[in-house]
Amino acid sequence: MLFCGINPGLWSAAVGHHFARPGNRFWKVLHLAGFSPDIIAPEDDRQLLALGLGVTNLVPRATASAAELDREELREGARRLARRVRRWRPRFVAFVGIGAFRLAFGRPQAVIGEQSQPIGSTRVWLLPNPSGLQAHYRLDDLVAAYSELREATQRPD
Repeated sequence: MLFCGINPGLWSAAVGHHFARPGNRFWKVLHLAGFSPDIIAPEDDRQLLALGLGVTNLVPRATASAAELDREELREGARRLARRVRRWRPRFVAFVGIGAFRLAFGRPQAVIGEQSQPIGSTRVWLLPNPSGLQAHYRLDDLVAAYSELREATQRPD
């Protein structure tokens, strides 16, 4: 299972860990959805590997806001990520952020949940962004969306 964020925020880039900004709910949601036995601190993100999970970003460039990324940067990130996914072949890749996914993959109608087009043999899932800046997603809504993915990972293909 590979989680794919949009790009590192300035704080995450400064400390060198994914979803590190204190207001980001990723680690809490991951735990509440059943992906991890405890809430993992961003600085302990390497613990994910033992759980069969990984984290990456579409675009490596750090910005204060994902809105600073242009369409071509996102599309190049999608191409780069697709090459990685084809090489490493995780069962699932889950994109965290609907708007960036739509632009990066040229799928303007994409909605939360499993996508109809895999990357190679990897199933693609779209999740809401847990950033505190995305406050219109309540914690319960995030947990429900991530739990649906967790349940899918438990079913045989």
